[in-house]
Amino acid sequence: MAFDMAPSRFEELVGQALDLLPPRFAAAMDNVVILVEERNAEDPSLLGLYHGIALTERTADYGGVLPDRISIYRAAILDICDSEDDVVDEIAVTVMHEIGHHFGLDDETLHRLGWG
Repeated sequence: MAFDMAPSRFEELVGQALDLLPPRFAAAMDNVVILVEERNAEDPSLLGLYHGIALTERTADYGGVLPDRISIYRAAILDICDSEDDVVDEIAVTVMHEIGHHFGLDDETLHRLGWG
């Protein structure tokens, strides 16, 4: 059964998850924005998605582009959670997973590191 949570509380928890990022990684995040959205239209069960060019793939020509986006999908996360503690944990894993993509890590590596 899905857990119910106010959008403002969910956004607060996303902010807290971002606070878990070590300072040197937070400082290295370049041209990226984190957004909370209800669902991904193409895959409604998707928990998060990185849209952009990973730092490891940017060349000297990179510049003058809109920020990369990390979308965190509120309804999809709530669908798989039974408690606020579950939501806190899933948000943290999802946020770190998508930030990992920003730094050029693939799914296999992220799974091996414990970030879903």
